[in-house]
Amino acid sequence: MKTFTQLREKKQATGKVVDSGKIKRVKYEVLQDGSKYHAIIDGDYLDKFRSKNDAKKAIQLAIKELT
Repeated sequence: MKTFTQLREKKQATGKVVDSGKIKRVKYEVLQDGSKYHAIIDGDYLDKFRSKNDAKKAIQLAIKELT
């Protein structure tokens, strides 16, 4: 039987890191996989977007709402 960590590792996006940093002491990353951009906040997958700017705006909004 698969464990939760094995399932989570399989789900995580792969790609090239195009932007990373911290907002309010929370780490974030934006990964590029082909023409899609994946937003990751503190190691958790948020969503995929069409542009880097859309991903960055969503990260900022999510961090603002959660903190």
